[in-house]
Amino acid sequence: MIYTQDHIPAHVHVWRAGGEIVINIATLEITKAEGMSRRDSAKAVEIVEENQRYLLGRWREIHG
Repeated sequence: MIYTQDHIPAHVHVWRAGGEIVINIATLEITKAEGMSRRDSAKAVEIVEENQRYLLGRWREIHG
């Protein structure tokens, strides 16, 4: 999820089984992790990496 009223740096919020992580789209760094397994976090980073170009493009469309 990319929130329209969010702050820089470009990042996405990912939820799974009651947990949440926030991933910096450019660096793939996890900047927040709460209640998500290491396995699910790694999978989320993998998905963001596979879609990194698209996600950065969407971030720029939304936030300029």
